[in-house]
Amino acid sequence: MDKGADSYRLYLNGDENGLVDIIGEYREGLILFINGIVHDMHEAEDITEDTFVRLIVKKPAFSGKSSFKTWLYSIARNIAFDRLKRLKNDRPIDAADCDKDGYAEQDVLQAYVKKENDLRLHGLIKTLPDDYRQVLYLVYFENFDNKSTAKIMKKSKKQIENLIYRAKTALKKKLMEEGYDYEDN
Repeated sequence: MDKGADSYRLYLNGDENGLVDIIGEYREGLILFINGIVHDMHEAEDITEDTFVRLIVKKPAFSGKSSFKTWLYSIARNIAFDRLKRLKNDRPIDAADCDKDGYAEQDVLQAYVKKENDLRLHGLIKTLPDDYRQVLYLVYFENFDNKSTAKIMKKSKKQIENLIYRAKTALKKKLMEEGYDYEDN
């Protein structure tokens, strides 16, 4: 088992430090991933908290069929899409509100992205369609393999491979439009 699974098992056996370890290990990554879905940093933080609350209240069984991280990200993704469905039914989403927390997002991203070119790259990734953003984030920032990414995004491994190719092609085009010297390596 991986460290997250070990921590979760400890938590289920009554050791509160297991949950503290899980939150410390996965909180920031989950916020960034969920922000790519909901386009609102505060909402992403709430959904991340709801994910951990679900672990506390419902104590769902972790089967070990995937990594703990894949399982946890799948739970968070499902909560995010449920929230979006509720919001869609409650009120229309204003496109002007989608990037109102750009500065807060940059503060969180500073730990992940240190160089100016990386910030520019991230900005271009934000302009890509949702599926492209999600697959790039999961594969290149969170280091999920294609199989785990497929489970999280509820797609086949082949669909993920195609999605990665299309996302990279779209990103390359945007980089070239911005005058970035893109080199195929």
